[in-house]
Amino acid sequence: MATPRFSTIARLPWDHVSHLPEKFEHILKIFPDNLKFAFAYGSGAFRQHGHKSTEENVVDLIFAVDNPEEFHRDNLRMNPKHYSSLKYLGPHSLASFQERWGARVYFNTLVPYQYGVLKYGVISSSSLIADLLDWEWLYISGRLHKPVLPLIVPDVLHPVRSALQVNLQSALHAALILLPDMFHEEMLYRTIAGLSYSGDFRMTFGEDRNKVNNIVRPQIEKFREIYSPLWPSLVAWAEFNTTTGRCEQDTSPAARLFHLNLLPKRLQQAVVDQWNRDGRWQDVEDVFRAAAYDTECPEIVKEAVQKIVKTSSWTQSLKNIPTAGIFKSIRYSFAKVKKMWKSLKKSS
Repeated sequence: MATPRFSTIARLPWDHVSHLPEKFEHILKIFPDNLKFAFAYGSGAFRQHGHKSTEENVVDLIFAVDNPEEFHRDNLRMNPKHYSSLKYLGPHSLASFQERWGARVYFNTLVPYQYGVLKYGVISSSSLIADLLDWEWLYISGRLHKPVLPLIVPDVLHPVRSALQVNLQSALHAALILLPDMFHEEMLYRTIAGLSYSGDFRMTFGEDRNKVNNIVRPQIEKFREIYSPLWPSLVAWAEFNTTTGRCEQDTSPAARLFHLNLLPKRLQQAVVDQWNRDGRWQDVEDVFRAAAYDTECPEIVKEAVQKIVKTSSWTQSLKNIPTAGIFKSIRYSFAKVKKMWKSLKKSS
């Protein structure tokens, strides 16, 4: 099984960020000050291919808190209009609903603020760590495979820091299993960015069909900043030419076994389940040794990723209906479908 690869103090790609745009400084003042980690992501934080700017886009945010009940209590006092009618159940019930269903995230959506509209999800630090280390839902962990704008970076001793670092390493190991022996870095980043969309039903109906390319193309440099520091740990198995962007890796059984052993626990179990579909049960070690020699190994890992994402995307999307409220859910879904049709017209 995967083992945490912690350093004493994990160095994160965003530690050098010192100044936030005024819009995000304003956003932080809206909310309680007990956030342990906060970031913005998507087209409201970074320009994506096909978007002229970020200003007119919904700002997507994720807040990690140590105590969800305390956060909801404070947030209900400060921002009661952010919530649907579920707010009348009280902070304890909101926190329980957050922690028991879907990908363990509570979303408030289509929230107006001074500069436009935002959507924010709240997750407990413990659930976030489980997702980052084990890919339990491959939901918030998947968003963090891609460039994000940190609003609050975890304290140096908070366990979220090390989990964030492990999550990036896991994405690299998974992507290398899926890729051939030679590829360009843009293909690597497209593979990494696509992990959390693989198996997501919204990519079939409700999302821009070019979403992964639109994320990667304008942000090659940001992806490089995230993943280039991790290459030295793979020197025995892969080589990355920073000048040409050309990547070459060992795809032998020994290399595959190395990567399989460092995948997150939930993905490892999903690989074992895929392998044992014929009813013959083999344990993890036997499966990995056999899979490493199998030419279908990349496809098995791909299907295992899809299985995790499919489950979490469905359950979290269903959970978002009561947290947003039926009218906001319809408006939000309509906007997504509109964006999908626009992408289909462009590609036709």
